[in-house]
Amino acid sequence: MSKIKRTEISTLGEFCLIDKLTKGFELKNRSSIKGIGDDAAIMNYNGFKTVVSTDLLVEGIHFDLAYFPLRHLGFKAVIVNLSDIYAMNAIPKQITVSMALSNRFSVEALEEIYFGIKTACDAYGVDLVGGDTTSSKSGLVLSVTALGVGEDDKLTYRSGAKPGDIICVTGDLGASYLGLQLLERETQLLKADPNIKIDLEGQKYIVGRFLKPEARKDIIEIFHKAGLKPTAMMDISDGLASELFHIAKRSKVGILIEEDKVPMHPDSQQMALKFNVDPINAALNGGEDYELLFTINPKDLEVVKYMPDISIIGEVKPLVEGVKMLSTGGNTFDLKAQGWKHF
Repeated sequence: MSKIKRTEISTLGEFCLIDKLTKGFELKNRSSIKGIGDDAAIMNYNGFKTVVSTDLLVEGIHFDLAYFPLRHLGFKAVIVNLSDIYAMNAIPKQITVSMALSNRFSVEALEEIYFGIKTACDAYGVDLVGGDTTSSKSGLVLSVTALGVGEDDKLTYRSGAKPGDIICVTGDLGASYLGLQLLERETQLLKADPNIKIDLEGQKYIVGRFLKPEARKDIIEIFHKAGLKPTAMMDISDGLASELFHIAKRSKVGILIEEDKVPMHPDSQQMALKFNVDPINAALNGGEDYELLFTINPKDLEVVKYMPDISIIGEVKPLVEGVKMLSTGGNTFDLKAQGWKHF
């Protein structure tokens, strides 16, 4: 009897696994415009483009309730999905929420989660329109699906970057990862000594970036007001380096970014040094920033230069040049995607 082949999921990683599992699926309906492979799917119903995204948050994998307040968890579960819709240059309108939970969660605990969900809905103008709740033998699983609308001439994919385009990011990077590291460290210290006093004084920014991130609705509104359409765009959830590789793969281009142009908050730089982490490594590979990475046609440079909270970090190159970074020392080297691994 031949031995049954077994391939460990961890040998593939999330995106290779998705590619393998969905390889044989073809879009059959005319209403299905964009399927797997971008931040969100797109459907066309009588001329209206519907944009859909969904994400799972699993206790013990994506969050630890030892330091993650339930209302912050509810808020973040919504934000990570809205960010995907904005990354398509579209506007989120509705969400559904599904949840699996064990009997250790009370009604009051669920009310805390939904307080965070409502806070996000109010802040971003989206409606909660449905969902499902079921039991779990252990832990909490929270799934949110976001639905939005986009116009044909504004929808932006990962696949539109061309050599010569300019690479930009919003906000700053690495803070969320360092906030997580700080919370993890303090939790371990507390486990070792329950009487120890937790000190997060002065670290409000990086902790807040992890526990309560914001989606960049403001940037999309600025784009629409200015009539600017990026050539390619996605949100930064798994780390800047990983997302650069996604755009390079989908657009079939090379990438060159400059280390000293990658934006970091001073609090992030200081905390990285305290943790003996190279700040640029935190910015490239930390993840969960939920900022926007996008490329623009060079003719739009003058428009983007005067937009708030946007940094120009590099240029799109021909495919043969690969994905590289110019260091502050003047050396060019290959980037590696070392961000969040789901398996």
